[in-house]
Amino acid sequence: MNILDIIGPVMVGPSSSHTAGAARIGQITGKLLGEQVKTAHILLHGSFLATGKGHGTDRALVAGLLGLAVDDRRIPESFELARERGLEFSFGSVSLQNAHPNSVKLQVTGVSGRQLEVIAASVGGGRIRIHEIDGLRADFSAETPTLVVYNKDRPGVVVSVSLKLGLAGVNIGTMQVYRDERGGHAVMVIEVDQEVPVECIADLEYESGIEKVTYLCLEDR
Repeated sequence: MNILDIIGPVMVGPSSSHTAGAARIGQITGKLLGEQVKTAHILLHGSFLATGKGHGTDRALVAGLLGLAVDDRRIPESFELARERGLEFSFGSVSLQNAHPNSVKLQVTGVSGRQLEVIAASVGGGRIRIHEIDGLRADFSAETPTLVVYNKDRPGVVVSVSLKLGLAGVNIGTMQVYRDERGGHAVMVIEVDQEVPVECIADLEYESGIEKVTYLCLEDR
């Protein structure tokens, strides 16, 4: 147990789960997109939908998409900041099967036209879990740099990705592997101990059998 388990994160309130966690979900979604968010459709589920407005969940999500930290005092003003910065946003509701009550689906588009869909949950104390990216399972905490590699389910792909990361000096902390069916589409969720070099990510994108790479970079580049 650490101090965050007792008193919660340093944040702009009122709630570590409905406000701080929501802001972090927005922030991580922007980092996964890898560029400035231009439009966002935000679909609230469960408790986020029922009580989120009173807790500032809507404003916290938009603040996160703008890149504001959970302790940024401008979070209550995020709608106005979004309009000033050209971020278009809308809200709706969604019913997610077997999802945590504090869950949200974000459909975002970046300034280059790149699109991303994320389903995430705020699990308490400002912590979050990313459960799905672009319709594929991807369960991770977003607390360390993370690679999400979409690939064809065939021999050698996992070994090839691991080798490239090792040659780049990147140590794998955890790896989860999912597939829709034998020989179909698969996804690797790889949490690592160091930031992955840009050159390594580019090499992975051109590797045979790999269809797409999404990377969560936690440092400014």
